[in-house]
Amino acid sequence: MPEFRKLEGGKSFIEVEITVNHSNPGSESLSTFSADLSASTGPMPPDQSTTDRSKPAPPESEYLDQVLNRIDGCVELVRDELSEYQSANSGQNASQRTDYLLSVVIPVYNERNTIGRILTRVAALPLNLELVIVDDFSTDGTREILKKLVGMRNVTVLLQDRNQGKGAALRTGFQHVTGDIVVVQDADLEYDPRDIPRLIQPLLRDEADVVYGSRFIGDERQDESWVHRAGNAILTGASNLFSGLKLTDMETCYKAFNRDVIKDIQIEQDRFGIEPEITAKLARRGYRFVEVPISYDSRGYDEGKKIGVKDLINAIYCIGRYGVSD
Repeated sequence: MPEFRKLEGGKSFIEVEITVNHSNPGSESLSTFSADLSASTGPMPPDQSTTDRSKPAPPESEYLDQVLNRIDGCVELVRDELSEYQSANSGQNASQRTDYLLSVVIPVYNERNTIGRILTRVAALPLNLELVIVDDFSTDGTREILKKLVGMRNVTVLLQDRNQGKGAALRTGFQHVTGDIVVVQDADLEYDPRDIPRLIQPLLRDEADVVYGSRFIGDERQDESWVHRAGNAILTGASNLFSGLKLTDMETCYKAFNRDVIKDIQIEQDRFGIEPEITAKLARRGYRFVEVPISYDSRGYDEGKKIGVKDLINAIYCIGRYGVSD
């Protein structure tokens, strides 16, 4: 977490760790950046803390203001849709709890065209938020955009020193979360952050330990590719056979957990095998699963989709491997 300290002259500074993961497993190199908050956000109120979970999020998100100011072009990109995200509906029987911090883990790889938009959408949610962004060695300018977020409160930017895959990025991100609830958010625009308030409701009501957002409850045609739908059906069906669950969408990005739940397992898979691995390990430990419907705007490989045939084969291996043992 960022560390606040007071320097001579009354200026407030924030120290943000940007972590670079090296090839040697378990080895990390930390670089600390200091940013003058007085130039952008003003002095930090003496009674305000990065872990203050007792107050509801303010009407105008501090994240939103800072993201808009720091990432060029964000205002123009999302001006017309901000009000929709700031009034995101939590659904029927929504919990009134505000005494929690939500950690949103965002793995990123070469998403220069979408990263500003997705971060702004997440920041606009009417929730108490912590953003944990893990860049998996992007080479298209994404890192330069993320570095503009250095100095923001409750934001951690982690930079991998080589491309390892979504699983490795999430493993790194989960190690740095401090929130009570953890949600995974992809950096493209396939998944709509307005679904997050509804996604976390079963956790807030203590009806589940794990919540998956399903793309196939109510509308199976959200993904126009029959190949993707067939592949997902095969993998989800195989996963259910081993886990005993009755999921409709094991491969979904939108997964939400109580923090202690996701901290209870050691993730081994570096790429997309993380989806069946997490599902199998959590199911074998007896955690309660619930699915909720979500929206989905599928993109093609020409738009940056990264999963391939090798990932399908590895997912089948992971279903069997982790379905019987860690």
